[in-house]
Amino acid sequence: MPIYVLSAARERVTQALPESPLRAVEIGGSAATMEKLVEIDTRAPGVSREKHRRYLRTDPATTGVLLCAGNDPVGYSYISASGHIGPLAVMRPDILRDAFATALRLAADRSAEKVSAFLPGTCDSALSLAVDRGMRIAFPMLLMASPGYGDWKQYLPRNPGFM
Repeated sequence: MPIYVLSAARERVTQALPESPLRAVEIGGSAATMEKLVEIDTRAPGVSREKHRRYLRTDPATTGVLLCAGNDPVGYSYISASGHIGPLAVMRPDILRDAFATALRLAADRSAEKVSAFLPGTCDSALSLAVDRGMRIAFPMLLMASPGYGDWKQYLPRNPGFM
């Protein structure tokens, strides 16, 4: 499966970017939040990302947010100080575009010069949004994995080497 690194200047991404359709709430350490993250991971990449999240929580340059539709968490995203988005996971494929739009807004609100993300080739809605916002492929890759490793229409990795 192709995975593309897409990137663009922050100013380019923010031009005509819609308001964030989902509400972002910083990820806390409560048991209920951790359970919700496990549920999201079960539906998206299909595996526990607990160690991954623990690592990201200790990274001072990375912020994790729950993405909420109203009061209901429907996904999560991490955004680095360098403007990189990922990992990002959602409960259902139909909300990936809204989740990615919210993450783009959060990344663009930082002071980084560029915004970037790894987008699997199966994420049509996120890919089209990225291209519409002026993001271009900076580096193409090919992921080789056994079948059944998650739903790549619901998950954007931080980077393939980190999976």
